[in-house]
Amino acid sequence: MTAPSTALVDWATAAQIARHVARPGPVASRTELDDLVGGLRTAADDAVGHVLRVTRMRPATGDVERHHHPDGRLRRVRVPRPDLGDVRVVDRATWALANTRSMAAMTGPALTTLSPDARPGGTGAARLAGAAEVGGLLALLSSKVLGQFDPYGEGRPVLLLVAPNVLATERALRLDPHDFRLWVCLHEQTHALQFAAAPWLADHLAGRLATLLRDVTATSRDLTSAPWRDKAALVGRAVLDAVRGDLTTPLDPVLGPEQKRVLAEITAVMALLEGHADVMMDAVGRRVVPSVRTIRARFEKRRDGEGAPRFDAVLRRVLGMDAKLAQYRDGAAFVRAVEKQVGRPGLNAVWAAPENLPGPREIHDPRAWVRRVHS
Repeated sequence: MTAPSTALVDWATAAQIARHVARPGPVASRTELDDLVGGLRTAADDAVGHVLRVTRMRPATGDVERHHHPDGRLRRVRVPRPDLGDVRVVDRATWALANTRSMAAMTGPALTTLSPDARPGGTGAARLAGAAEVGGLLALLSSKVLGQFDPYGEGRPVLLLVAPNVLATERALRLDPHDFRLWVCLHEQTHALQFAAAPWLADHLAGRLATLLRDVTATSRDLTSAPWRDKAALVGRAVLDAVRGDLTTPLDPVLGPEQKRVLAEITAVMALLEGHADVMMDAVGRRVVPSVRTIRARFEKRRDGEGAPRFDAVLRRVLGMDAKLAQYRDGAAFVRAVEKQVGRPGLNAVWAAPENLPGPREIHDPRAWVRRVHS
């Protein structure tokens, strides 16, 4: 007989909930869908070369594109593009399912049953409460995410492009489809390159997350004033928020100083990753994405929620999207300020080792990071 699982969240149930609750997205003809899927795949492939050029980064084991010729001159040569992972064009339900799998892989070793001494059947019900919280929130998020690079995918890193959300956004903002799809892929392939250039990064983030969630789980056992089902749902939400690097976790008020410090470290790294990708996706310029300024202007208005109904504004807060937007802006400001001081090669020192990552204070004080790393 198989021993009962002690995982805090029933991930299989979370996946089922997310798949069933996720809305299918906009209606499109077969021709439109074929063009969308093919266009996204082409954009993902094209984005790699542009990202390599503009970031001046290379995968740790990737080929370079410049070589010294015997006559002493530096010449460009064609070499195979580095492998940054797989690319999958998916629907919303598949995106949600993929996230439950990667979250299970990231958090499995760290999480134990919330209330092992609860009444008979309590453990299973607690796991289902966590599953309901995570599955429901992933279903809601599945309509908002355009793309996601997942370094914790099954077997290999994978770039997920959520086709219905790309289509809905380019329609709503009246954007050039070719330009917008490439723009989205520039952001996501920058993420892919970040993890390829710093192969230690995925394990580093997972390790910090494991430390946090072990402490969060232990803390939750002391929340005796709340029913255990409610505690399970709270910790389930905390799992999702921590994986997303969001400080607005519902457990934040009861976290101790050390737990808050670890969560702040994770958030600072997430801000760096998102801000760096945001800056680089625009740095390719109008020669590559002719309507990049239009896209950025309209996308920023959409991020700020201008013209959005009141319900959407409430949903943004529930999903932590306002906090996520602050991460993009904090990280982008850090990247621009560091580049102004030490240039792009100096910025790229951030990918050399875990100790070179900006801390929670440094993400808001780029000069302090420059002094520490480049002194």
